[in-house]
Amino acid sequence: MKNKSNKKSALVYSSAFGKMCPQCGKALAECCCQQHQSIPAGDGTVQVWRETKGRKGKGVCLIKGLSLDQAALKALAKKLKTRCGTGGTVKEGVIEIQGDYRDLLIALLKKEGWKVKPSGA
Repeated sequence: MKNKSNKKSALVYSSAFGKMCPQCGKALAECCCQQHQSIPAGDGTVQVWRETKGRKGKGVCLIKGLSLDQAALKALAKKLKTRCGTGGTVKEGVIEIQGDYRDLLIALLKKEGWKVKPSGA
């Protein structure tokens, strides 16, 4: 007979909510644990590049290297999407903006005070 009090498994993914926090059991977007609240360390340079890989030829601009927490990344992404007039998302600390807006994004980020460099071709 198994002892249920020593159960070490936890829900890590839900089709309704996506990735789940194993600590508190909430969706990662709603997690209040200190583990997920850390700000990623960056080298101080924001990289902007265009990518089409895995998107059936549709291009997106990726912005990486921002040392912001998840809420601040989403707010910045919303501002950039509004200014570009297009859609996008934030995935794993990287902002994705649909379309080729590299020059506009670089100008907007420099205006915000970031050190920006274009990457890729």
